[in-house]
Amino acid sequence: MSARKPYIRSMDAWWLRDSFFVRYMLREATALFVVAYALVLLAGVVCLARGPTAYQAWLRILATPWSIALHVVLLLVFLYHTWSWFRIMPKTMSLILPSGKHLSPALVTTAGLLAAALLCIGLFLAVRL
Repeated sequence: MSARKPYIRSMDAWWLRDSFFVRYMLREATALFVVAYALVLLAGVVCLARGPTAYQAWLRILATPWSIALHVVLLLVFLYHTWSWFRIMPKTMSLILPSGKHLSPALVTTAGLLAAALLCIGLFLAVRL
């Protein structure tokens, strides 16, 4: 009697087989970019604590073409992150009105994106003024 080998399904690139999982993995990967930007900001705080010379050096680094390109990439990644986050919000948090009806998923997503945009604009104006 021969023993059969058990079937073992390959897990290589499992997330590439379904567009849902590709979007999921991209959304999760944006967290790495959030960490990278948090480290950039932390470096700025450390330089600020070290004094005006160190802070001015950090600002000069931020003005380099490589840093500006990094910030453009980070902006695009954060826009995708924000859009995808508010797009899944109705699936993770079903808002029920006092009448017992559910808010439409499109309304929840639109309200979240609008709130995020308004807060970003308000923060930008507060910093610039």
